Amino acid sequence: MRHTKGHTRNRRSHHALTAPRISSCPDCGASHLRHRVCETCGKYRGKQVIDVVAKIEKKNTRLKDKARKMGIDPGEAKEKEEKKATPKKKTTLKK
Repeated sequence: MRHTKGHTRNRRSHHALTAPRISSCPDCGASHLRHRVCETCGKYRGKQVIDVVAKIEKKNTRLKDKARKMGIDPGEAKEKEEKKATPKKKTTLKK
């Protein structure tokens, strides 16, 4: 049997998206999702959960090792990774 537009819209009224709940970290002031570890300082509810400095150092050593295996200077590899991470700007042509 066919549903009317009103019946369909009433059903779909619960399909709305909600915005993520964002809080600020009391230690570093960065914004993060609630009930999640702060990605910049690695703390949750005042306790150190993740060692962010060690995580970054591990990533850098992994990139350097990868660059050495490929025969590239580690400094050049780091520059390439930074270029990938930065978003490209869109240019518009004016008439």
